[in-house]
Amino acid sequence: MVQGVFIQNVPLIRTVLAWGRSVQTPLVILDTGFTGDLQVTPTMAEELGLKVIGVTPATIANGETINTPVALALASMEGRVNLVQVLISRGMPLAGISFLSKFSYKANFDCKYKTVKLERVE
Repeated sequence: MVQGVFIQNVPLIRTVLAWGRSVQTPLVILDTGFTGDLQVTPTMAEELGLKVIGVTPATIANGETINTPVALALASMEGRVNLVQVLISRGMPLAGISFLSKFSYKANFDCKYKTVKLERVE
């Protein structure tokens, strides 16, 4: 089980993200409205040495659709590693529904006690 935290009513989890010889362990927003895998900042992408493999349209919170660079990276959770698509965009790093699915997690939020838990469902 992965335990996250709430900071100012925002659920966050820690991920391990790697490419080549670079590894980062960012705290990312667990965003159930984001259908992709992960989103990172351009600075994080550069530090990891991510290579853009294409551009994909992404609908942002205000309903606007923007073209967003996409790269591949390796993500690890509880010892499992998966290849994930990473959107590169300004703003906070995000983990989305597809990321949870790739690792077979279900998310449990307790807003009263400000806890978030990811449980693997096999």
